[in-house]
Amino acid sequence: MESTNRKRSTSARVARFGSFTPNCEVSILNWGATQLAGLHLWKTLTLPGNTINGVVTSHVIFTNNDIQKSKMSAQVRLRLLPSTRCLFDDPIQVKIAGLRPKQEVTVEASSTDEKGVVFSSSATYRSDSNGEIHLDRDVSLGGSYCGVEPMGLLWSMKPAVSFKRFQKTNALSPHVVNFSVHEGGEEKRGRMLAEVTNERLLMGEGISRVPVREGNICGVLFTPPGRGLFPAVLDLYTSGGGLSERRAALLASRGFLVLTMTLYGSEEQPKNIQRMHLDNFEEAIEFLKKQDKVGSKGVGVITLSKSGDLGLSIASYLSSVDAVIWINGCSANTAFPLYYKNKQILSTLSCDMEKVIHTQSGPVITKYAVQDPLKEENRTALIPIERSKAQFLFVASEDDLNWDSKGYMMEMVERLKHHGKQNFESVCYPGAGHYLEPPYGPYCPSSYHVYAKTRVMWGGEPAAHAAAEVQLWKKIQEFFGTHLRCDTPQTYAKL
Repeated sequence: MESTNRKRSTSARVARFGSFTPNCEVSILNWGATQLAGLHLWKTLTLPGNTINGVVTSHVIFTNNDIQKSKMSAQVRLRLLPSTRCLFDDPIQVKIAGLRPKQEVTVEASSTDEKGVVFSSSATYRSDSNGEIHLDRDVSLGGSYCGVEPMGLLWSMKPAVSFKRFQKTNALSPHVVNFSVHEGGEEKRGRMLAEVTNERLLMGEGISRVPVREGNICGVLFTPPGRGLFPAVLDLYTSGGGLSERRAALLASRGFLVLTMTLYGSEEQPKNIQRMHLDNFEEAIEFLKKQDKVGSKGVGVITLSKSGDLGLSIASYLSSVDAVIWINGCSANTAFPLYYKNKQILSTLSCDMEKVIHTQSGPVITKYAVQDPLKEENRTALIPIERSKAQFLFVASEDDLNWDSKGYMMEMVERLKHHGKQNFESVCYPGAGHYLEPPYGPYCPSSYHVYAKTRVMWGGEPAAHAAAEVQLWKKIQEFFGTHLRCDTPQTYAKL
């Protein structure tokens, strides 16, 4: 009888928060902290056959200790400022409140790329006397990184499968990151206290995205909103087949009209080629110049890796190019002979694969396999940049293990000086590796190399590499803004 009265009393208390329906059961996890505070259940209890506020669950078993824990986790707040929705290259502030003073927690981030590979990171923090943690102020005690790193959870994410590079190439789909807070440090990680999702868009509001299949052009055109006029940029991301829209879409969101195009290997192009044609890029430049919203007299070209030498060749042999950004490329033509008007203009710089260094972890280092472009036998591959009237921004990573990009940069600087040229800027980033991309994506230490046909080390130290990407991204926009001037005001994309 006493047991029956206790159940009826409990049912009466619970009934204040919802109506009951036979053959259903109740979940305490669907109640807020205020509702939980009204219950004082000191022993394990099951309420069969109930629905609260229309929520049907399997069953509920809870104690007073469970209720106190639920009250505590309901008070923990995980915030992303200024918003949970932003552009891919926007920094955010991660703030946690509602913890106990000096409480140790683990903060995690996870995301799945376009290939289905899961990337994740974590770091341990201790709250201040107010029970708060600010990632732009507080020190990580351990985990994927240490020290004060406001965006560390993003750039330190690692793949669940080794030697995979983060793939986010389609501008239509955002980079979705789930942030969560868990009790305890890395080794004693407990239950989750709070979570929030960050949607990082590659395109701002109003950006026009138009696929281009015209002549030898296979790419995507990104145009900012408004009447313009806008500086025109040709984005040659890198070789290896396929198309990457990330950098082009983000540049368009910052006020540039950008065409990104494949070098080869798209669905409409041959997968295996024997030569490259400068005519294709000349065609792309003329296409850009015809766009109604283009305001710059010439176009800019931005490159990375193999496309670096293509950018140099475009500036050296073609007109209408006012600015070229060369990022960790080579000073000579690589991979394929370069043709123009059906005539070879540059041979290929050779490699000695016996000079590849094998590491204990598996990936190789190819830095010393590429031949010296200044040797007499390689002179026919050296690109005559001294004939160009374009402005150059040379960018090199000191820890690039793909090849000696810093050495190539220094050689080009000296060559231009020797010819009395001053049309260049150069910047070098200590501790950075080969793939310098728009900031806040996962750092990649190693992955498959399309030309070496094996896994390689790209070099760099994660924190230094991430810092270099932030600085370079600002430098890129400033450089193009200076040398691709338009006479009329521009409109920038908004979220």
